[in-house]
Amino acid sequence: MSGAMIERENPARVDELVGSVAPTDAAGVDTAVVLARAAQRAWAATDLAERCASVRAGADRVAAEIDDLAVLMARETGKVLPDCRGELGFAVTVLRWSADRAEQLLVDEVVDDEAGRLVVRRRPYGVVAAVTPWNAPIILAALKLGPALVSGNAVVVKPSPLAPFAIARVVALLGDAVGEHLVQVVQGDAGAATALVGHPGVDRVAFTGGERAGRALAALAGQSLTPSLMELGGNDAAILLDDADLGPDAMDRLVMATFATSGQVCMAVKRLLVPRSRHDEVVDAYRAAADRVLRLGDPLRDGVTIGPVVSHDSAVRVQGLVDAATARGAEAFVLGHVDEGTDLGRGYYLRPTLVVGAADGDRLVVEEQFGPSLPVLAYDSVDDAVARANAGDLGLAASVWSADEERAFSVAARLDAGFTFVNTHNRTGMALRAPFGGVKRSGWGREYGDEGVLEHTQPCVVHAPGAFRAGGAGLGAAAYPG
Repeated sequence: MSGAMIERENPARVDELVGSVAPTDAAGVDTAVVLARAAQRAWAATDLAERCASVRAGADRVAAEIDDLAVLMARETGKVLPDCRGELGFAVTVLRWSADRAEQLLVDEVVDDEAGRLVVRRRPYGVVAAVTPWNAPIILAALKLGPALVSGNAVVVKPSPLAPFAIARVVALLGDAVGEHLVQVVQGDAGAATALVGHPGVDRVAFTGGERAGRALAALAGQSLTPSLMELGGNDAAILLDDADLGPDAMDRLVMATFATSGQVCMAVKRLLVPRSRHDEVVDAYRAAADRVLRLGDPLRDGVTIGPVVSHDSAVRVQGLVDAATARGAEAFVLGHVDEGTDLGRGYYLRPTLVVGAADGDRLVVEEQFGPSLPVLAYDSVDDAVARANAGDLGLAASVWSADEERAFSVAARLDAGFTFVNTHNRTGMALRAPFGGVKRSGWGREYGDEGVLEHTQPCVVHAPGAFRAGGAGLGAAAYPG
C-alpha cells in the first residue's frame, strides 16, 4: 500500500499533471482511526446545537472556496466547470441541511403515560469509514460527512486515487471548523480501503462505488459485523410511455440526464425504452436535443457541456461496448458537437452516441456502461417495458415519462428501483427530502432524506414499564406484553 506517489493526470490533457499525493500505508490508516476514536468521544458529548453550528461553519468555509475548488475538481475528474461548481454548491447545501434536520431528528423521543416511561435516544456509532468514488467526489462525501458529523461520529474518508485533491481540501476546511482529527483523509487504492474498512476501530462503513469494490468491502465489514451502507451501481431504464412529451424542454432534460459527467453517474439514464410506434420519432427528437445541448471539449472552456471520460481504460471499455453492439447489427449515431479547437486525441474523449437496434443481450444493454453511450430499445406493451426494465440484478433508479402523472406513478410502482423519477431523471429529479438508494444488487441503506441522517445513528432505549412503577399493578397474569 505504501510506495510510489499517486499521480493524477488531467483527463482532458493527459500530458498535464494535476498533482501527486503520498499513499497512506497501514500504519497511517491506523493512526488516523486511533486519533478519530479519541476525538469522537468528546465530540459525541458535545451539545447537539454546538455540533450543528460547527458543521454549518465548515460549510461556510467550503462555500468561500467554491471557485478554486471547482477548477481543481474539473482538472482531476474531467467534469465540466459548471457541473463542478454545482456539485460543490449542493454539497454545501447538504451540510447545512444535515445540521438543520439533525436538530429536529436527534432529540430524545420521550413517552410517559400509563403504559410506562419510554425514552429513545439516537446515539452515534463512533468512527465512520467513508469510501467514496471519483465521479462526484464532493457531494458523495458530503452525504456521509454531514449526517455522520452532526450525529456525533468521527469520519475517515478514503477517496478515489482518480480524484484525491478537491476532497482533501474540503475535508481540511471542515476539520478546521469541527475540530482536530474528527474528519480526516487517507489516500490510496484498494489497499488503503481494505486497511480502513478492516480496522477494528471502525464502527460503521459508508461506501459509494462499483459492485466489485462493494462486494469486497461488504465482505470485509461482514467479517467483523461492522454495519454498512452500500450505494452501488445502476443500469437505469427510462421508460417513455406512448403519451410522453417529446418537446424541446423534455428532450433536452433527457439528454442531459444521460450524458451529464459523460454518462459517468450511477443514476444516469443507461437504457431508453420507447414505444415501437414512436421509436423513430423519439430517435429524431433525441438527436435534435443532443445537437442543442451537447458540446464536447475541455471542461474549463465556456459553453462545453460534456468532457472526457475519466481514464484510458474507461474509454476503451465503453467504446468496446458500442463496437460489439454495432458488430451485431446495431447502428450508432454520433451526437452533439465538438468544441472548436478541441484536440480529442490529447485526452480521454469519446463522442457521445445513441445506439439503435441493440439486442437485449448485448453487453451495452446488460451492463452498466458508465460512459457516453445510450441504447434505445423498442417495446410493444407497457408490460413488456416493465419486464425489460426490471431485467438484471441492479435496481438503483429508473424513470417514467408520461403526460398523465397518475399513469406514470402506476407504472413506477411496478419497477424494481430504489428511486423512480417521473418526467425527469438523474440530478434534476433529486430532492434533499427524498431518501435515495438501491434495491437488489444496487446496495442497501439510504442517503438523502431524514433516513440519510438517521443512518448514522443507533436508537437506544430506556424503558420503565408502567406495571413496575410506583403504584403499578405488577405483571399479574400477563407474562408478555400484548
